[in-house]
Amino acid sequence: MTHVPEGFQPHTRKSGFTAPWEPIYHRPHDNGISLGVHAREAHANSRGFVHGGLLSALCDNAMGLSCLPHLEDSTLPPLKGLVTVNLNLDFLGSARVGQWLEFRADVTRTGRSLSFAGATVLADGQPCARATGVFKVQR
Repeated sequence: MTHVPEGFQPHTRKSGFTAPWEPIYHRPHDNGISLGVHAREAHANSRGFVHGGLLSALCDNAMGLSCLPHLEDSTLPPLKGLVTVNLNLDFLGSARVGQWLEFRADVTRTGRSLSFAGATVLADGQPCARATGVFKVQR
């Protein structure tokens, strides 16, 4: 079994889209959550780099999940979820099969109709991408 960093637990929010990438882990922190995966062949392009589509999708997931707890408000209609309205991703380096990837998301601002977040992707602790996202609040 490959080492999972301290504090990471199996991620319980499953979807058909992310199922091929399992196991995925999560760890909460003060202003959001981190998702984590061990980069495997299923995550890679033909050159052995982790595919940008995986980086984008898991950044999007981590940022949206980070915003949700900040939107709970008993004075408003129940929260149905968030829809991504903008996602930007900058590649700072590369990630390779065998590395531990952490998608560390932080909430920037939440409002009644939009929420904003950012994320950094770390490959064995080194930044390889950064993302920002805007999410429409669905009530």
